[in-house]
Amino acid sequence: MPAAQPGALTADAVADAVYRAVRRCATHLRPDVLAAMQAARKDETQPRAQSVLDCLLENARIGQEDGVPICQDTGTCWVRLEVGEELLIPGNILSGVNDAVARAYTDGRLRMSVVADALLDRTNTGDNTPAFAEIALRPGRGATLHVLLKGGGSDNASRVVMLAPGAGWEGVKKVVLDCVREKAANACPPLIVGVGVGATFDKVAGLAKHALLREVGTPAANPKAADREAELLSAINATGIGPAALGGGATALAVHLETAPCHIAALPVAVNMGCSAMRSASIELIDWGEGK
Repeated sequence: MPAAQPGALTADAVADAVYRAVRRCATHLRPDVLAAMQAARKDETQPRAQSVLDCLLENARIGQEDGVPICQDTGTCWVRLEVGEELLIPGNILSGVNDAVARAYTDGRLRMSVVADALLDRTNTGDNTPAFAEIALRPGRGATLHVLLKGGGSDNASRVVMLAPGAGWEGVKKVVLDCVREKAANACPPLIVGVGVGATFDKVAGLAKHALLREVGTPAANPKAADREAELLSAINATGIGPAALGGGATALAVHLETAPCHIAALPVAVNMGCSAMRSASIELIDWGEGK
């Protein structure tokens, strides 16, 4: 039998990281989002919007100092484990995730928001499980765990549209702006707007949600995508929807775009909004150096 890899990843290690991430995310606004909100407050010129941003910043302070949730909707728990293709992991690597989520929500006295079946049995499961967990492969040997607590209001403001290829960038832009104009007020702005373009009907929404994990203030690696992000952010903030949809300049703090290949006859587009209580954590479980 081959010897175990040094620092091999285990189901217990993943579960422990999920538990700690849920407890922290519920009470701590993501640092990059907090910094972006503070910057937006400095730039805001409308008194009502200034007041809203002041309240959101005060709310974040209270949540962190008192250890209480920064939003009453403590969300569903999305767990994504990204593992290097050269890393050996046991087949049960996600087996402890639901137990970890249940303990974290119970110990943290967080609101339970998951029902047993969307259509057939809307009984609350009582422990906020199941978590929505997935594994994704990437080059190298590292392993990163992402945990996102996603409120119902922001997820309800999502959209998937299958455009014809001829719609091009202007069509994509229209989908995003139409979604913001129609749904932003229900998603608790200022927002992080995740945009996915490409792949297939079932995968494009994942691109948009994954885009929310990127640190605010960090542009897309592809310069063309970064330009598109800047264009969308400017257009979204020009709507004047503003914080809490009460008017102002900061409708969104950032737009993050992820693209992928797709069929020649398709142009899939997805929008997934992150609310002002953007709660996620990305944890390096194993870092052996990518490509080594």
